[in-house]
Amino acid sequence: MRKKDKKLGLPSYQYYKDTHIGMSVEAIKQSVLDHLYFNLIKIPHTATLNDWYMALVYALRDRMVKQWIKTLKNLTEDIKIIAYLSSEFLIGPQLEMNLLYLDIYKEVSQAFKELGIDLKELIKQEKEPGLGYGSIGRLAACYLDSLTTLNIPTIGYGIFYEFGPFEQEIRDGWQIAKTEKWLLLGNPWEILRPEVTYNVNFGGHTESYYDEQDYFRVRWIPKFSIKGVAHDFPLLGYKVGITNLLRLWKAEAIESFDFEAFNKGDYFGALCEKIASESISKILYPDDEPYSGKHLRLAQQYFFVSCALQDMIRLHLLRWKNIESFPTSFAVHLNNSDTAIAVAELMRLLVDEHLVSWEKAWYITQNTFSYTNHSVIPENLEKWPVPLFADILPRHLEIIYEINRRFLNEICIKYPNDNDKLSRLSLIDEMDQKYVRMVHLVSLGSNAINCVSSFHLKLLKDTFLSDFYEIYHEKFLNITNGVSQRRWILLNNRRLAELITNTIGDCWINQPKELKKLEPYAEDKDFLKKWMQTKYHNKSDLTEIIYNKTGNLVNPHSLFDIHMTRIHEYKRQHLNILYIITLFNRIKNNPQIEVTPRTFIFSGKTSPGYFIANLIIKLINSVADVINNDQDIAGRLKVIFLPNFNVKNSHKIYASADISEQIAQPNREISGIGGIKFSMNGALTIGTFTGLNTELYEEIGAENFFLFGMTPEEISKLKYHGYNPIVYYNTNPNLKEVINLIGSGFFSRRDVNLFKPLVDSLLCRDEQMVLADYQSYVDCQDLISTIFKDQEKWVKKSILTVSHMGKFSSDRAISEYNKKIWHIAPLKIDYDGI
Repeated sequence: MRKKDKKLGLPSYQYYKDTHIGMSVEAIKQSVLDHLYFNLIKIPHTATLNDWYMALVYALRDRMVKQWIKTLKNLTEDIKIIAYLSSEFLIGPQLEMNLLYLDIYKEVSQAFKELGIDLKELIKQEKEPGLGYGSIGRLAACYLDSLTTLNIPTIGYGIFYEFGPFEQEIRDGWQIAKTEKWLLLGNPWEILRPEVTYNVNFGGHTESYYDEQDYFRVRWIPKFSIKGVAHDFPLLGYKVGITNLLRLWKAEAIESFDFEAFNKGDYFGALCEKIASESISKILYPDDEPYSGKHLRLAQQYFFVSCALQDMIRLHLLRWKNIESFPTSFAVHLNNSDTAIAVAELMRLLVDEHLVSWEKAWYITQNTFSYTNHSVIPENLEKWPVPLFADILPRHLEIIYEINRRFLNEICIKYPNDNDKLSRLSLIDEMDQKYVRMVHLVSLGSNAINCVSSFHLKLLKDTFLSDFYEIYHEKFLNITNGVSQRRWILLNNRRLAELITNTIGDCWINQPKELKKLEPYAEDKDFLKKWMQTKYHNKSDLTEIIYNKTGNLVNPHSLFDIHMTRIHEYKRQHLNILYIITLFNRIKNNPQIEVTPRTFIFSGKTSPGYFIANLIIKLINSVADVINNDQDIAGRLKVIFLPNFNVKNSHKIYASADISEQIAQPNREISGIGGIKFSMNGALTIGTFTGLNTELYEEIGAENFFLFGMTPEEISKLKYHGYNPIVYYNTNPNLKEVINLIGSGFFSRRDVNLFKPLVDSLLCRDEQMVLADYQSYVDCQDLISTIFKDQEKWVKKSILTVSHMGKFSSDRAISEYNKKIWHIAPLKIDYDGI
């Protein structure tokens, strides 16, 4: 019976506390039922699985609110906050993670058991949030996790995409892109803030004038405006008192319905503004090949950056501080160059809206921003045609021109008569068509420029940003990327996490260096056996998934060789395929040959408009179709393509890998955090001299890493002297046999034209040096096959790999960011189990 407040006749606070935020099985069960009745208007025997999932999330959210409110109350005006701006946050499913972080998994499981429902089925019910696509989004999610667990007050700012990148299907071997409707059945984690909205302007023109104090001013007269509406997601840390915030912006029309047009009979026209405005946050990464795609993408970047900065300024002024002290409230970190427009936008807000002088505004800006560069690939370095930029953001182009004028004046004084240096440093590229160089803008406007690996720092300072490094070398630093061991071991691989905890205790969950304690157990035969069994059970789970998704039966005792990443020429999935065909040829030429059984597993998406990458997917599936149906090969090789790679689908794959393929061309890959996730789960790595590979190689030792291929210096030297891939084709009979087999139509039902563009690209250009690295890769793979036969030796290497993963934790990375860049004191709030 409910206890009532004697004066009001209402349920007492104690009852509310026990039921709505209580942690007992009975309290959780009652809370879920209450939400089922009162929020979803359902009764148990008519409720769907999704209804139960929604009710459970609402019940968990109640239990998160107390700590969230306590955090807000403790954010006094002297506490500085990290604002982490990213176009992606690949946070993955939240239900199971929050159950673990609240430490109530067992209680919730028992509550639903008593309700006749399997909690695991509810966890499967949760959709993948379509808020990211690649490694930048995964990194941002891990960093928010570590920021919260390390008690650093943070707001993540991004876009509330209605649709994710796309849902991938494979039909007749080809990738088919389908709309990813992740919000179709609702998203109970989000909290809509309709009162937190900001207008964002686009297009139009500017007018200059002098104000009453005779100061020169500029007024932006926009062509149209939209509004950004805040959607909040609470972010838990692991068993800590603080709760942080992810605030995402959805685009809406300021006037969503044109009543006058409707009355005139223009029923579709009445909704035009609504449709145009909402397109800004409709989908992640529109195709930017056509002009309209570029237009939308730049508008998308500016939209969320403007909303975020306006929100920060509002929160700062609510602290009764003046605008000039803005950097005392926020340290704004820009995750990649697609947020670089923030530099010009903050200048606009300060100079035009808050009437700060140019010099003070520039000082504030440079003391506010820090920046992480994630790429040296030309197509990933933001550059916008000046006419396009002027059409969308005319005032910002003026501001960038003025920043550039003042900057180049300084350079002229420091380097007189050096026009080449001026041209290289200019924020405007005038070599051909004029472009705005966003990386130059953000490098100039930030107080720190981080590179995500030591190799990346060397590459950046020696090539693309060498002139900036010469002038501002104190800005540049290397904080190596890391991922969260909580998501990628504790949540991702429960069996391994339990084995580690039972062996060395649970301190590793928040202190990843503790994993080093596993090292001596590599000599413990009983522990080796348990490790081996854990991997086998994980591989058995993946075997079942593979059968359900592809209809292929695979052997869990075989070597699971996994290549899971974005499908791209520089990721070199085609090098892997060349080796698979090499093995195929060996067996066909000598059916009695001994081969270590292998299951090659590929997973990844590519842009629908990227022809060669789509052709690589087709080749993988075509080779799989031949090999998986050849009786000579049966039991020795399997080739699998698992569709729709995302966080949720990747969990079982990371946990099951024996070998992780990190084989990108060195001069193109500077990080590669996917490889770290594999290593955290005990996979060994075959890799090239890329960014994180090199550091992983140094950390775990050469004997535990399979390194192959040319070094970056050797690649540069070969290209300088003229790389001719046809030489490698003509001088390597095995390679020639493989290429010829593909070109003959053997894997394409005798269609000799299907894979001709891919074969021609290898023989004529081979920009990724696939043929040059082929033999080294084959030799390294053969060594792997030999070592895998000695399972005790293999498992020792696996244990030693995991024991050295502390360095690659996002906790370590965030601690370094805070020590070297942000300098923010942790916010200590007692954790009381919520």
